[in-house]
Amino acid sequence: MNKIETERLYLRGFVATDGAALHEYLSDEEVVAYEPYKAFSLEEAEQEAIRRSENPDFWAVCLKDGHLIGNVYFSKGAFDTWMIGYVFNKAYWGQGYASESVEAVINYGFASLGAHRITALCNPKNEASWHLMERVGMRREGTLKKNVYFWKDEQGNPIWQDTYEYGLLKEEHENN
Repeated sequence: MNKIETERLYLRGFVATDGAALHEYLSDEEVVAYEPYKAFSLEEAEQEAIRRSENPDFWAVCLKDGHLIGNVYFSKGAFDTWMIGYVFNKAYWGQGYASESVEAVINYGFASLGAHRITALCNPKNEASWHLMERVGMRREGTLKKNVYFWKDEQGNPIWQDTYEYGLLKEEHENN
């Protein structure tokens, strides 16, 4: 995996020893509120760091001093379409780090990986996420109604949720 450097950050592959830093943000229920998993214990975060160290789709986002503050997920699908996602430590929200890292990965995808299209999904209630997508030039392509559930209620019934789908074509990116 290559390393990506921005003005304030560098993105690198996860290493097996990133568990404690991963735990710093994945243990926060507010951070994982829209994710398909619950808050992590330290042991779960340590296991997740090992798993991510073996998966090139996960990029650790670090400050220039090396402190891991979040992650970007970037995975290739069919037809040269890539899916992007991100999760950041709440202590770093609102400072532009997520936008900076997502823009860097989008640039890398189009310039170096031959991406034709980049997509992202989010819960419509996660306004900060879809505002970020729009800030980096993605456009909302649609709303999928009750298309996914991560949890069930006390009776075992799925708790369905809607999803916004965003997309960005290479030519749109080049024209911005």
